[in-house]
Amino acid sequence: MRSITRLAFALSLSVAALNAQAANVLVVLSDSDHLDLKDGKVFSTGFYLNELMQPVKLLLDAGHTVTFATPTGKAPTLDRSSDDKMYFNNDVAALQTHKALLEKLKITSPGESPVISLSRVEQVGYEHFDAVYVPGGHAPMQDLLHSQALGKLLNNFHQTGKTTALVCHGPIALLSTLTDPTVFTRQLETGKTTTTNNWTYAGYKFTVISNQEEEIAKGLLNGGAMKFYPQTALEKAGGVFSSNTAPWASHVVVDRELVTGQNPASALAVGKTLVDRLK
Repeated sequence: MRSITRLAFALSLSVAALNAQAANVLVVLSDSDHLDLKDGKVFSTGFYLNELMQPVKLLLDAGHTVTFATPTGKAPTLDRSSDDKMYFNNDVAALQTHKALLEKLKITSPGESPVISLSRVEQVGYEHFDAVYVPGGHAPMQDLLHSQALGKLLNNFHQTGKTTALVCHGPIALLSTLTDPTVFTRQLETGKTTTTNNWTYAGYKFTVISNQEEEIAKGLLNGGAMKFYPQTALEKAGGVFSSNTAPWASHVVVDRELVTGQNPASALAVGKTLVDRLK
């Protein structure tokens, strides 16, 4: 009986130790279901399925807790074009597995989504979270780059050295740490020379979907054109861009607390890097 009691106690300590290693990761998505293009055109978009769900599944499988947030707490929108096996290495089973997890979590459900607002995140306390992850899709270019609430959160994570991971168009959200990102992006849109000396990530090495890849994929915009490309914006803000050697190949850059992935193919590697840094 005594040996059974000792075993039960040992097991309880092991479980406690495992729980102590679990982290709480904040996943920030865009509220927007579209991107405003040049000449008044509009592109329907949202988040990319694999860019959200591959890292989220890795985090959950590793025993971590994931909290989802958007600027206003509105359920995010899936970019339907990303519901494709090509983003899962043409593995239909992997596509279905990640779609099933998305449905189980009810992230996109207007009535049942667990998503909270960034103001609620601040109320909970930034110290409650161990890392933040921002997936892509074009939607972050509509709202996250200008979000004061996100800028405040990212600055806190920068100051405390907490892992900040972003992929594809997601890194555009880093512009939210500028004193006035709206003025900055307006200058980009009009083609004016844009300079700034107050960006939190100035001098950081980073990657983001490249200008080359944007040009290759511009047919997705149905004849429209983006007001500016994220690579150009982040370089002008003061970042040091790093690219893959071939378009659409996976590429991840780590500089201090910042982890960035270049394109959809980079999402899995970003997720693995994030999980490794939480060990």
